[in-house]
Amino acid sequence: MPTALQSFLKLESAGGLVLMGVTVLALVIANSPLAVSYEALLSVPLSVSIGTFAIDKPLVLWINDGLMAVFFFLVGLELKREVIEGHLSSLRAASLPAVAAIGGMAAPAAVYAWFNWSDPAALNGWAIPAATDIAFALGILALVGPRIPSAAKALLLSVAIFDDLGAIVIIAVFYTAELSYVSLGFAAVCFVGLWLLNRASISRPAAYLLIGIPLWVALLKSGVHATLAGVVAAMALPLTVGPAADGSPRESPLKSLEHALHPWVAFGVLPVFAFANAGVALSGLSLADLGQSVPLGIALGLLVGKPVGILAFSWLAVRLGVASLGDGMTWRHLQGISLLCGVGFTMSLFISSLAFVPGAYAGLERLGILAGSLVAGTAGYLVLRGAAGRS
Repeated sequence: MPTALQSFLKLESAGGLVLMGVTVLALVIANSPLAVSYEALLSVPLSVSIGTFAIDKPLVLWINDGLMAVFFFLVGLELKREVIEGHLSSLRAASLPAVAAIGGMAAPAAVYAWFNWSDPAALNGWAIPAATDIAFALGILALVGPRIPSAAKALLLSVAIFDDLGAIVIIAVFYTAELSYVSLGFAAVCFVGLWLLNRASISRPAAYLLIGIPLWVALLKSGVHATLAGVVAAMALPLTVGPAADGSPRESPLKSLEHALHPWVAFGVLPVFAFANAGVALSGLSLADLGQSVPLGIALGLLVGKPVGILAFSWLAVRLGVASLGDGMTWRHLQGISLLCGVGFTMSLFISSLAFVPGAYAGLERLGILAGSLVAGTAGYLVLRGAAGRS
């Protein structure tokens, strides 16, 4: 396995373990006497103003709209690198994870829609179980040990990247509010500015940041979700630049920034987001509440829809000869990987914050996310542990 991928997997795996701890902490606090302080903290109003222009949001929305833009910026960097020179750079290499991701998004959405078809408001959450939390999934994979084939680890990473790409498209198309064309026009100007920086081979990330921040503000005011600014800015950053004046090669600005951001996202952005969104008050809730259509659709979408969709589409791709399992991989490994992809957690929580008005389902959607992710992650661990034991 390439050193770069090894480093990525180690970092993401460690970040996943931190996420698990933060999730437990948020759940404990939300169900303790500190719950009032927890809610008060997340509701603290924060405002930034310049003259008559102002952005005024509670802390939780600064986290969801602001910090998560940094996460999507990193996703954009990873996606661009993988498509140009990584695991997704050839049609043959990208075919299996791409097909698997399509099945892994379509099937859970269909499962959720089946349970919520008669409720238009609830149906708006169809994309919640379609997401995969790569950090959490890799954290669980790390617990299995080193005997999992490198191809299986790379496949999990690649499917999650395609999942993130699908989530970006879904957010842009289906979770966009009423549009402000003035703000969109300003965003278009920022986009042109980023494109010109790329064409001029400007390698300093600060130059892209100077345009990326106004782009984020423009999208925030436009009705298109502001986190997409991170993806747009990432795609503009060049992967390679020309040689230095003395003819020596220069370091890739995209790779260096990706490397610098990884620990901040893995150990900062995602844990903070998880702490702000995973605190489900369980008082008054019971396992019977999982039988309601919203949490049941989410939980079964993650636990059943994800693995069934990934396995079915992967089998079809292999049977048709357009893809093949990697070296050392078996269908048992793929079964375990498909279950780990059912750990939606942070991405599912993020999409649920866009799909529903806060408090609309009294935390039931988060209960479904946590239950489905927990069971899918546990099942994936056990399957992969068994497969590793026989290898």
